[in-house]
Amino acid sequence: MFWEIAVNVLNIDKWILPAPSAILKSFYYSLDLITFHAQWTLFEALLGLIVGLVTGSVIAVIMQWSETIKKMIYPLIILTQTIPFITIAPLLVIWFGYTLTAKIIIIALVCFFPVAINLENGFSSVEYNFIKLIHSLGGNRWQLFSLVKLPFSLPFFFSGIKIAASYAILSAVISEWIGSDRGLGILLIRSSKSYLTDRVFAVVLVISLLSMVLVRLIDSIAVKLLPWYYHNQLMEWKKEKL
Repeated sequence: MFWEIAVNVLNIDKWILPAPSAILKSFYYSLDLITFHAQWTLFEALLGLIVGLVTGSVIAVIMQWSETIKKMIYPLIILTQTIPFITIAPLLVIWFGYTLTAKIIIIALVCFFPVAINLENGFSSVEYNFIKLIHSLGGNRWQLFSLVKLPFSLPFFFSGIKIAASYAILSAVISEWIGSDRGLGILLIRSSKSYLTDRVFAVVLVISLLSMVLVRLIDSIAVKLLPWYYHNQLMEWKKEKL
């Protein structure tokens, strides 16, 4: 409300700061265009998220399977996050051209890290008593992994996926800046260069909504697959309130 009033009272030009009503109007009139570009960005984000999820999971399993390999890989994983991924975009363009592959690699590089780190933390957080119990019953390494470590790490795994999902849409948008003819990223640039600031705000709003919907979807899947965990969380919350 204050934003709307301030823009009208101060008579701020629409191309500098549009009123919320102008943004909503632009969203309405550009809905077909935004929907077309949003579909492509969402496709890129989901594909990159899946690649990052699989890569992060494999790395986490390898690290927990061998302490030596973990000591070798872990610093490299941290190193990948110290390099701004936008700086490697020119290399990806040289190697893969302006293709979907280059964009998926960028998105996967952003998404794999929270999945790998959270899942590895889940494996490492298993209580020693459970490990000792499996060993006392004659369980082997695979049984320890499948019966104890994997179920225990699933909440950590989904936490990592939710973090990755929150980055996926934004990473897809930025990846489109390296070269694309469709997607919210290219629509954002075109609108900005045309001084269609109201459409820029509308696109940013759509990007935020897509990120929130994706995170919420993953959260719903986690609740369905891990009812025991969320039930315990609810019980603990109720105890704290009493």
